[in-house]
Amino acid sequence: MHRIPVGVLGASGYAGRELCALVTRHPRLTLAFATANGQRGERAELPRGGSVTFVATEDAPLGKAALVFSALPHGASKAWVERARAAGAKVVDLSSDFRIGNGANGANGANGANGANGAVPYGLTEARREAVRGADLVANPGCYPTAVLLGLLPLLEQGLVARGATIGVSASSGVTGAGLSARTDLLFGEITENYRAYGVGNTHRHLNEMRAMLQELRADADLVFTPHLLPAARGILATMTVPLARPLADPLAPWKARYAHEPFVELVDEPPELRHVVHRNVVRIAALPVAHVRTPTLLVFAALDNLLKGAAGQAVQNANLMFGLDEPLGLPA
Repeated sequence: MHRIPVGVLGASGYAGRELCALVTRHPRLTLAFATANGQRGERAELPRGGSVTFVATEDAPLGKAALVFSALPHGASKAWVERARAAGAKVVDLSSDFRIGNGANGANGANGANGANGAVPYGLTEARREAVRGADLVANPGCYPTAVLLGLLPLLEQGLVARGATIGVSASSGVTGAGLSARTDLLFGEITENYRAYGVGNTHRHLNEMRAMLQELRADADLVFTPHLLPAARGILATMTVPLARPLADPLAPWKARYAHEPFVELVDEPPELRHVVHRNVVRIAALPVAHVRTPTLLVFAALDNLLKGAAGQAVQNANLMFGLDEPLGLPA
């Protein structure tokens, strides 16, 4: 069976190594190269077995890849995405460089989520499947926006959020979400037995794409987002407080209607836990009514693995669609 040659740019980071691992285990993909400037020539073990030897980004044989995943840093990725496209490869970019709300331009200078007028499709797969299908370039969402937007999407699309509401989001992520970098605040002694908020005051960079999606859906609502750092390696749990336009007899009904046939969305009756989603390409969602408030309100919970459904897994999910493969192919459910 023909295998699609794949290159991974920025493969030494957590998401990059997950991508290499997924590619090597994928029945229709094969790893052509993996780049890491700081570790060029070095061999690295991959999650769940196997290994890869890194090459310098400048030495990447872009012409040998039909598909390139770019896990390069924000701001540095765009130029290499353009080189890969010029070499004839389809690209899934995991940086913010082409995401909605970040000033990214499509091929014809248009910015948007639907792939129209040359805009780069925003690869929130369950929301933008038809735009992603057959695209040449897809902007993979951030990990926090994947959890938050998939949690809120049914309410937003069905007009169930109260007009003028403020949606409060408290989300916690494992430390791999901060990337593979030597930082004092990420030392074991600083993280273990500790828990802290960061990016406070509604300033986190992922808010750009979340606000852009709300604007696109014409939601008359504000979003207050506060991220927290968990003393854990991986996983995200987002808790959203959503004022409703009207009470719901079945709190999960909007999600049941919207995600009935989604292979990577799990609906549950109790708040999800990280242990239910880590090492899996799924988002697990629950919705529960809030008691003792004057406005009908839901608590919406969304949990996922920040390195899989929040990054590498979703990137492969999008790549499968781009090449006309079965969407769940090669992904751990």
